[in-house]
Amino acid sequence: MLAETVFFSFAEVIDPRRHRDYNEWHQLDHRPENLALDGIRHGDRWVRTPACAQASVVGDPRLAGTHYVNMYWFRSPVQRSFLEWQALAERSYQWGRRPELEYTSRGMMGLFSTVKSYASPRVLVSPDAVPFRPARGVLLSLRRFEAHSKEAHRYFAVYDHDYAPTVLATTGVVGIWTFSSVSTTIDPSWRPVPGSATFEPSGRDAGTLRAELVFVDEDPLTVQQALPPHEGGEEIFTSALLPIHAWHWDWFDA
Repeated sequence: MLAETVFFSFAEVIDPRRHRDYNEWHQLDHRPENLALDGIRHGDRWVRTPACAQASVVGDPRLAGTHYVNMYWFRSPVQRSFLEWQALAERSYQWGRRPELEYTSRGMMGLFSTVKSYASPRVLVSPDAVPFRPARGVLLSLRRFEAHSKEAHRYFAVYDHDYAPTVLATTGVVGIWTFSSVSTTIDPSWRPVPGSATFEPSGRDAGTLRAELVFVDEDPLTVQQALPPHEGGEEIFTSALLPIHAWHWDWFDA
């Protein structure tokens, strides 16, 4: 398995003049330092452009302003890798290299455990290789369930047996990764830890969120329209997201 645990961050740039500043900091400073950590197996980030946002479904207002989604995949042993990642966040703050704190907000941050990965037979690569394969974008969905309920279990069974194969057969789909929440900042029990420079999980609402990440090599908005509808749980966020290429950060200039 590529990684047992991953981290998602949903970011909003609250000062519309600072998108270039945010991307320059994240892509040329913050992300390289994180990817250099021994405990980080992989990392990626995507943009929710105005066109992507227009085609989105957002059921939780805290995620409505999302501009960027960032993701890291932790190596085992996860606890050691996570502590190393937290230590870098604290050092970055002490170095004075967290300028985004003044002009961004995080609609959600959270740890998720990997449930299952799938690859379309047409692409030949293994499910673990899918995140490394060049993609034109991803489709990210978050759904909320009553943890370990009968309804959730029925949905998961139908998803694995029927829904996922249909998605994998859709033109442009490369593969799917699914995740179950360990702890997120939109959990009812989560509270920020005073003085912390990073995300501090609580874990008391584990399993309430299911994340689906679909990798595509055709136009993401076209693929999104072609997918079969989800049935089950509460849809709190569904959006196409595009890859981010260095120095091409003009989506919000208008």
